[in-house]
Amino acid sequence: MDRRLLVLALGMFALGTDSFVVAGVLPEIARHFDIGIGAAGQMTTIYAVTLAVLAPVIAALAAHVPRKRLLLAGLAVFVIANLATALAPSFTLALATRALAGLGAAMFSPTATGAAASLVPPEKRGHALSIVTSGLAISTALGAPLGTLIGGFGNWHWTMVFVAALAAASGLGVLAFLADIPMPPPISLGKRLAPLADLRIGLTLLTTFLFFSAAFTVYTYFAVVFEGAVGGDPAVLAGLLVLWGAAGTVTNLFSGRLIDRIGSRRVLVAMLAVVLADFILLPWTGGTLALAIPAVILWGACGWGSSVPQQHRIVGIAPQIAPIVLGLNNSAVFLGTTAAGLIGAAGIEMVGGEGLGTIAAVLVAAALVVSEFAAWRIASVRARSVEAVA
Repeated sequence: MDRRLLVLALGMFALGTDSFVVAGVLPEIARHFDIGIGAAGQMTTIYAVTLAVLAPVIAALAAHVPRKRLLLAGLAVFVIANLATALAPSFTLALATRALAGLGAAMFSPTATGAAASLVPPEKRGHALSIVTSGLAISTALGAPLGTLIGGFGNWHWTMVFVAALAAASGLGVLAFLADIPMPPPISLGKRLAPLADLRIGLTLLTTFLFFSAAFTVYTYFAVVFEGAVGGDPAVLAGLLVLWGAAGTVTNLFSGRLIDRIGSRRVLVAMLAVVLADFILLPWTGGTLALAIPAVILWGACGWGSSVPQQHRIVGIAPQIAPIVLGLNNSAVFLGTTAAGLIGAAGIEMVGGEGLGTIAAVLVAAALVVSEFAAWRIASVRARSVEAVA
């Protein structure tokens, strides 16, 4: 295994852990700062929106900065920000440090995936990208639960120190093992955003946004939605998070083969339909551990499983600019996460935590409708192209 790719995967693992771990320690954060659970959830929101908005901007503005220097700078900012969160004396300052962490993540994430593709021969790029991005997937099954246990049995501040330590280890690896990373050709911000003018891409990105808004409306407030099943036990909460992440990781490994057999549309419709039913039933399944376990497994498997057909669909629309459209899809994921923090906070105030599943179900239903509209548009354009050639 190429050590350079493992180092980059460790950095993505740290970024992913930071994205998901706040949900596991949200009650502790709310108690520490003496704020509502909805307000505490904005720590996830501000991290996500900063990452989503700044990732394409930094990728364009820092196109001439050496890749190793940009990777190290991003990790340094990320480490400092998470340590500052752990030491923040007020919630306002904690929010500011979360935004700073999002900046560091925006510097590292697109640079790491670009570096992975440039460090290996063309025929191995797919494998290299899968190794680096697997760090993000594994963080849901391992990093977030570990951070939850650390925060639940000790102090949530140590959770942030844990995240900083992961990023610092990645930084040391970048310093030691990554020498000269080829510079990619510069792409302006305008060219990065130009694909949005294509309705097929726009609808596909809207599907991603709506679905992740739904999924993270539940995930950000996981401890609230499954309060009856968890019973205030951090070990149970961490265990459910492990099941969620592990189910998603397994599905990601096998969904590609399923897409090759029956197509991305059928896989996506099936995944979204299962999550829709799962969320509709959450007011009942979230109350007891026996029902929460299968609900979390189904949600994790089909929720993360929907990412692969979405990526397959958007690359199929514009294969010649695959890195750009995948970057836009990644921004849609984090914009959805941003919206989820706000939607969930408002939902808790209006209908309580037990009603968040219903709100999320409405968003999944909207994602399913938009996804089918996107499929119709893609098929229409393809048919016209065939007719033009004939």
